Amino acid sequence: MNSADTVKIADQAIAATYKRFPVVFSKGRGATLWNPEGDAFTDFVAGIAVCNLGHAHPRIARAVAQQAEQLLHVSNLYYSLPQTQLAAWLVRNSFADRVFFCNSGAEANEAAIKLCRKYFYDQGHAARFKIITMEQSFHGRTMAALSATGQDKIKKGFDPVLDGFEFVPFNDIKALEAKIGPDTAAVMLEPIQGEGGVRCPSPDYLEAVRNLCNETGTLMVFDEVQTGMGRTGKLFAYEHFNVTPDIMTLAKALGNGFPIGAMLAREKVADSFGAGAHATTFGGTPIVTAAALEVVTIMEQDGIVEKGRATGIYFRSRLEELADKHAMIEDVRGKGLLLGMRLNGDGDAIVKACMDKGFLINCIQGNILRFVPPLIIKEKEIDDLVTCLDGILKQIS
Repeated sequence: MNSADTVKIADQAIAATYKRFPVVFSKGRGATLWNPEGDAFTDFVAGIAVCNLGHAHPRIARAVAQQAEQLLHVSNLYYSLPQTQLAAWLVRNSFADRVFFCNSGAEANEAAIKLCRKYFYDQGHAARFKIITMEQSFHGRTMAALSATGQDKIKKGFDPVLDGFEFVPFNDIKALEAKIGPDTAAVMLEPIQGEGGVRCPSPDYLEAVRNLCNETGTLMVFDEVQTGMGRTGKLFAYEHFNVTPDIMTLAKALGNGFPIGAMLAREKVADSFGAGAHATTFGGTPIVTAAALEVVTIMEQDGIVEKGRATGIYFRSRLEELADKHAMIEDVRGKGLLLGMRLNGDGDAIVKACMDKGFLINCIQGNILRFVPPLIIKEKEIDDLVTCLDGILKQIS
């Protein structure tokens, strides 16, 4: 089926919840995607920070094929091998003692919200249920995750949202100090805001949040759905900031395209998720955990996090060169290969112009170009994008 026919049928049959670009992808390898007509596109979106190891990685394909021949699914009423191995890897490589598997980042955040409330209920403090999150945050589209999100446009049309969430400006410790009270269960935040504009914290902010949580007996929850699994130049973004949370959520790049989420927690908190407290039919099923287990194995064996960190430094330097040349660029921001370029005008036209020239990039908040390519992106591919952006910016300035 060609691209035009695919778009026509999709627009008739699929719910119109996305404003899709009129491009169809049928094949990928590394950082390149192809449409059915054979046109190539260099991918700086990576499924929105999902395909850290690129498209159609042969080792992941083999791992999935081998698992599919053995066991696709078994209920969580029983144990399974790849799920156990992946959980052990995550515990070994993080602050956490326990892992709960689910299917997405939103589900992981739902689990974290439930665990915070259950923890204080079990401690005899059922009235301590409120969760403070950040303005411009994004935690997902399910009702609790949406209610926790600090962007009104995400909530429009879904009122009344769930009670129990309060918001403060990101990077403002005094505002947080003023908001925390005896009914506060947790502070939930992204170490670096992704959808909110690739906004990084000041050097001492997250440490101050951790100290405040310690002083008030409040849980600290990090949403690392976008920042986790090497995206920022560390395996987890919290490693940049000299803090560890009590709960952390992961998804996206953990499966490199397979739908998996995970909520990680310290033992004292995780104890509140006893038998029957929370559940999921497909969470941690053998096929997706086999894929994720191969993902983390490749990352370790091939030094992917270290390579991505070095590439991120190079990419940022090239974007800063563009900023020095073009007045339309107000700043370059981010860590590792989670990078943003803030413009003093609309970014959508630049996204379209890049696509016309064979490069996929993303615009968030209307004026911030976001770059989240596979961690295996090559410097030559970065150079080609920068040359493309340079030409586009010259034309529109």
